[in-house]
Amino acid sequence: MRLLLSLLTSLALDADVSNDAQLRRAVADAKPGTTIRIAPGRYAGGLSLHDLHGREGAPIVIRGADPKRPPVFQGKSFGFHVSKASHVELRDLVVAGSTDNGINIDDGGKLESPSHHIVLQGLTVRDIGPGGNHDGIKLSGLADFRVEGCTLERWGGGGSGIDMVGCRKGEIVDCTFRHGDEEGSSGVQAKGGTRDVAIRRCRFENAGERAVNLGGSTDLPYFRPRPQGFEAKDLLVENCVFIGSSSPIAFVGVDGAVVRRNTFHRPRRWVFRILQETREPGFVPSRKGRFVDNLIVYRTDELRAPVNVGGGTAPETFTISGNAWYALDAPGRSRPRDLPVPETDGVYGVEPHFLDAANGDLRTDPKFPDPRERKTK
Repeated sequence: MRLLLSLLTSLALDADVSNDAQLRRAVADAKPGTTIRIAPGRYAGGLSLHDLHGREGAPIVIRGADPKRPPVFQGKSFGFHVSKASHVELRDLVVAGSTDNGINIDDGGKLESPSHHIVLQGLTVRDIGPGGNHDGIKLSGLADFRVEGCTLERWGGGGSGIDMVGCRKGEIVDCTFRHGDEEGSSGVQAKGGTRDVAIRRCRFENAGERAVNLGGSTDLPYFRPRPQGFEAKDLLVENCVFIGSSSPIAFVGVDGAVVRRNTFHRPRRWVFRILQETREPGFVPSRKGRFVDNLIVYRTDELRAPVNVGGGTAPETFTISGNAWYALDAPGRSRPRDLPVPETDGVYGVEPHFLDAANGDLRTDPKFPDPRERKTK
């Protein structure tokens, strides 16, 4: 009987909607455990979700009714704005053509009280901006979050696919970023006090000038919860694929970040950069980066240098180890020169044998050993 009552209560909380008015009414009535299923079709952007709170084990879920035909939220300055929220999930939705940010999730300006336990899954966000600092997904003051299986395509020329300011304890996994190598944009940016965030198994296809910006530059009033001497700290990028970009990775005012087991294919200027943009007193220099066990395939006529080091940084604190480097146009000259610190256990000039690099399939052929498994003699 208790199980039956629980099931009936759950069904009573659910809502099926097929137009804008029904959706807004369902959001206003949502309680912990509510699932709002949105029928396929086109809907107006500009949906604000303020003070929306589920609870542990009973999140509020807003999702497309049919993941194969997700509803499309078109236009307005944003698709969704989620503020001062907890235990909320957005799933199987499309946001397109927003003029500011596609999806904006924040703490409502309460810097000590982040929104938390937010899940974004199976979303597509595209054609945002078009120019200027406009992000596909903007996260400000968010904790205990997960972005999974999302596709970000074409955000603002000065923005990011996903921009994090003062976020912590989060994961971005199995996502795809497509944009272009334009000046000033990035696929993922983590700044403003962001810490303890992992980026795993993502694919970056020409995802901006810096595909992943580990740190950045933030005005002091916007740090969450307050400036603590770093733009970002304790970040992880692993098992991702990077195609193109002027610099797929940039360490920018970061205090500790690990980049490991990734594949880089034809970066356009540098493989990674070590930079410092925030010069306020008390901020540490960009330091303690680890670039290990990566596979880098490049052309010598495209790569300006393997690493670019800017002023005000601490490159001597970095570790470069166990990477496999292969120059497509000159295998005999694969070993990178002028690294900021000597590499240990590097592998040079061993062809990786991708399954179909011409069509973007950068998985290595299982008939051949992974070059990273070899060690220098």
